[in-house]
Amino acid sequence: MASLDHSHPTKPMRRRRTDAEITAEVARLENLAKTLDARFRIPLTGFRVGLDGLIGLIPGVGDTLAALPSAYLITRGWQLGAKKRTLARMSVNTGLDWMLGSIPIVGDLFDIGFKGNLRNVRLLQSDLRKGQAARAAQGGIAAETHRD
Repeated sequence: MASLDHSHPTKPMRRRRTDAEITAEVARLENLAKTLDARFRIPLTGFRVGLDGLIGLIPGVGDTLAALPSAYLITRGWQLGAKKRTLARMSVNTGLDWMLGSIPIVGDLFDIGFKGNLRNVRLLQSDLRKGQAARAAQGGIAAETHRD
């Protein structure tokens, strides 16, 4: 029987992705966030509501169930290389959405206005765009150095 080598504890790996892969994945996450926060237009109003708000109407468990896709967004953000600060802000948004959304009636109205998943995708887009710009700048410097 083969023994496992425990001398080198493993950390979860974040696979390096190309900028095109990151852009495509963020677009998928944005579609998920829109479905969760703004899928349906409430007739005769300018308000949009998504599955998050509708599931949140289920007494007791609705907001906890709605938090699961939000946690998925945070996990994907980590896997895509978002900074810890961005992940922390995303977690605060999700926590607020869950905590305040669980208050009967007031929480349901909060869910309609807060749109935590869309906020989180915007944070993620901004963070990853900065990372892409930094990598492009480093690539430009490396290319100039290589030409000399």
